[in-house]
Amino acid sequence: MKNTCLLITLFTLLVVIEMQAQQPEVFKEKDKTLMFTNDSPFLDSEVKNGLVKTFFKVYPKMVKDFNPEAKDTIFVKIDTSYTGVAFANNGKITISSQWLEKKPNDLDVITHEAMHIVQSYPHQAGPGWLTEGIADYVRYKYGVNNEGAEWFLPEYSPDQSYKNSYRITARFLAWISNNYNQNLVVALDRNMRENTYSEVLWKELTGATLDELWEAYAENPDNI
Repeated sequence: MKNTCLLITLFTLLVVIEMQAQQPEVFKEKDKTLMFTNDSPFLDSEVKNGLVKTFFKVYPKMVKDFNPEAKDTIFVKIDTSYTGVAFANNGKITISSQWLEKKPNDLDVITHEAMHIVQSYPHQAGPGWLTEGIADYVRYKYGVNNEGAEWFLPEYSPDQSYKNSYRITARFLAWISNNYNQNLVVALDRNMRENTYSEVLWKELTGATLDELWEAYAENPDNI
């Protein structure tokens, strides 16, 4: 009987914890709202607070600089069942609780994913490597704790390609921005969102084709 009562109590406690974990917290700063849902009772409060602070530090800047029409209300979910890192779709960001347990300093995972919401590109508006490269470039420029997360842009190596995506592409974008056109990423992002992207755009913005830019980068990749 005692064992049965104990089991019932434990079960009830777990149900209460789960229900509490799934209740969204609402955070507001000026005209931006963050709806934060946490499925994990083990999420460190400092990590949660860090994610919220990071969001409000970077998201308004990204909206202002790239897409003033981006959503004002964003939903974030810490998901115990998702085994990847994070993804964003239609104003919603999902972050793996397992990833945060493993990498608690990776607060700027929310910076990368929030940029995807800012991007809001139409389907097949451009190459996926550029979409992810822009998001990582923005993390590189706007991130608040990249060093603490041991996140950095990799050094150039001959086996790389601009199509490698993510940080490799981000470093290439940073190099072009510093050496050719500081407004490159803003222009690429706008054309992707307006569904007007083509490879011709690189020459229009820099005076060189995409392949020519990569060749120049490979010859002198250090100036970023």
